[in-house]
Amino acid sequence: MRSTSLGRLDVSRIGLGVMGMSAYYTGAGRDEAESIRTIHRAVDLGVTHLDTAEVYGPYVNEGLVGRAIKGRRDDVVLATKFGLVSHTGRPGPDSTPANIRTAVDGSLRRLGTDRIDLYYQHRVDPRTPIEETVGALSELVEAGKVLHIGLSEAAAATIRRAHAVHPVAAVQSEYSLWARDPEAEVLPTLRELGIGLVPYSPLGHGFLAGDIGTLDGLDATDWRRSNPRFTGDNLTRNLRIVDQVREVADEVEATPAQVALAWLLTRGDGIAPIPGTKRSDRLEENSAADGIRLTPGQITRLNNLTPASGERHAEPDMAAIDQ
Repeated sequence: MRSTSLGRLDVSRIGLGVMGMSAYYTGAGRDEAESIRTIHRAVDLGVTHLDTAEVYGPYVNEGLVGRAIKGRRDDVVLATKFGLVSHTGRPGPDSTPANIRTAVDGSLRRLGTDRIDLYYQHRVDPRTPIEETVGALSELVEAGKVLHIGLSEAAAATIRRAHAVHPVAAVQSEYSLWARDPEAEVLPTLRELGIGLVPYSPLGHGFLAGDIGTLDGLDATDWRRSNPRFTGDNLTRNLRIVDQVREVADEVEATPAQVALAWLLTRGDGIAPIPGTKRSDRLEENSAADGIRLTPGQITRLNNLTPASGERHAEPDMAAIDQ
């Protein structure tokens, strides 16, 4: 596995999002042993960038990662997030300095480590100036509890304000062949400031893997059942994207998921997607995308795909994005 840089932090070009091992997706959290085997296999393959958050569970996903990396802490780059759980009793997002100080100690304890390699604000807190939040994070860096800081789903102007207080290593945003939003303003800003981009859901919440033709196979509690891009006519229209990705996959003798990830890696240095899985076979499939080479013509065809139909999230979640 090759590496890339998020600011001054080196990570594997393809990472592992571990959220689905504990929450949100079909069958999540039912086999901890398999999840731990998958994390161990990731490290063996050189997939060293592991991404979690205190809100996943909440808390249980960080605990799972902590158990999985016991004895192998120096082999991984640990990323986690704060701000969607309030420890001060304040409703809604909480990125106040007081909340951050409590949150980081809890994450360190659950992860079983003395430092977090990359600590993200999970969503911008509209009631706390970003300068106050980043000021508190810079104090954690000075104390050695955090090595690098990041933002998630932040607007370009907010990124600039944050970076002026303390260097931001990475911004995490949804980015894939069906979510091209960062290309308009965020990605150019990151290039200018030397900040990395960590695409979450780089496979469109599993859609770009080509295995979802209907919602019939999803658990009744799976959140994708209410996601605008998975419902109604949008689902039918978006299946055409998968058909075109599959055409390229057949040409390079790869899977649609591998092509979707390989395309992201063509977008330039400093981009490190974190596809999520709890299965070792999927992990191996995803990590192999680092070795796929797309031709200029194939890249152009993928660049020109019709954007996905429907909003990325339901209305309440969209309100917290791009602030």
